[in-house]
Amino acid sequence: MKTWKKISIAAGIIVALACIVGFTVHQSHKNLVTVQTGKAARVDLASVVSASGEIKPKTYVNIGANAFGKITHLYVKEGDRVKKGQLLAQLENVQSSADVNADRASVDASKTDAIASEAALNTALADLNQAKATVERARLDWNRTQALYKDALIAKQDYDTQRATWQTAEAGLAQSEAKVAQAKAEKDSAEKHISLAGANLTHATDVLQKTTYAAPFDGIITNLPVREGETVVIGIQNSPGSTLMTLSNMSVITAEVEMDETDIVSVKLGQPAEVSIDAMPNQVFKGVVSEIGDNAIVRSTGVATSQETTANEEAKDFKVVVTLTDPPPDIRPGLSTTAKITTATRSNALTIPIQALTVRRPGDLVEKGQENGSVHAASPQSGTEAAKDRENKEIQGVFVIRNHKAEFVPVNTGIAGTTNIEVLSGLKEGDEIVTGSYKVLRTMRPGVNVKIDNSEPKREDES
Repeated sequence: MKTWKKISIAAGIIVALACIVGFTVHQSHKNLVTVQTGKAARVDLASVVSASGEIKPKTYVNIGANAFGKITHLYVKEGDRVKKGQLLAQLENVQSSADVNADRASVDASKTDAIASEAALNTALADLNQAKATVERARLDWNRTQALYKDALIAKQDYDTQRATWQTAEAGLAQSEAKVAQAKAEKDSAEKHISLAGANLTHATDVLQKTTYAAPFDGIITNLPVREGETVVIGIQNSPGSTLMTLSNMSVITAEVEMDETDIVSVKLGQPAEVSIDAMPNQVFKGVVSEIGDNAIVRSTGVATSQETTANEEAKDFKVVVTLTDPPPDIRPGLSTTAKITTATRSNALTIPIQALTVRRPGDLVEKGQENGSVHAASPQSGTEAAKDRENKEIQGVFVIRNHKAEFVPVNTGIAGTTNIEVLSGLKEGDEIVTGSYKVLRTMRPGVNVKIDNSEPKREDES
């Protein structure tokens, strides 16, 4: 065979092999999908929920006006530290002081009248005793006179005189008893006058005390919206009274936040929290959940649902109070804050990236090329309600890389952290799973060939 024929045959064989290899490579890349992957690994996991709110002292009080009047003295200014019982403000009290003095004088006069009535009662009682002795003596004389007159030893005139004496003594006794009863009534009346005057004095004293305001506990004046010379009014129905100042006990500081209704079910008393304050960047303060609201608050209005008369489908929040364990000394009420509450922790938990989780329906889990036979084989009762329910039921799982193919594996999950989620069953440590991209995960089918590319994605030019 000539040399050029040999060369032609060899070239033809090479071209044929190249075509076969090219066709094979083309077919292998025809269903190839480029993915990013991660691995199931064991880490310490914490589930955290966050909410925003403001800093508030645990104990504070708005000191409101208890009386109508003009402020004559303000003894504090905003930011002052005060002690319990320290005088804070004074309203005009000329009239109330005069009322107290008048009622105190009335009490003294009533007490004097009571003393006089008691002396009169004692006199009446002495007269009564004397009248009783006189009656007793007159009775004895009358009895002797009757015996003597019966024996005709005395004259009729003496007999009549002694009878009149006895009757006069009886009348004197009745009069003395009446005077005693009158004296007792006068004494009771005097005592009642003392009680009445005392009640009036208590009322006047209370009115006078309401013109003076003292600190109910140690704290800081955190709000002082009034000035000396202003007139304040007491609150009435549907009309709040004037607020003189706000006194806050800054020894216990809390972060009062509003938690979304979807997160509140996992929040429990005593859970640890980290509190950050906008005015103090790069600082985190420890805290603990101390209070959880039972009533939902409508997010748009801030009104509790118990105060609304109609159903409301708007987003709702719940109040959660976090007590700071190490508050800074220069903290102020009203500062904006964010609390991150740790609702659950797992030590050495098997986890995967959250973005690897996806859901599929049973019909989506048939490998490409097996749709017809597998769907009918898996649904022998197609057309029934039970079969429809099974077809529409979503299955949570991940795509695991096995033999360069993506295989869908259902998983059961536990708590979720910031970027990872706990896997309770379905995977083992070291399994390589598809984590992206989102577009690929959304459309991926089981059995597809994959190409792993975990390189850093290139950023698009800003232009």
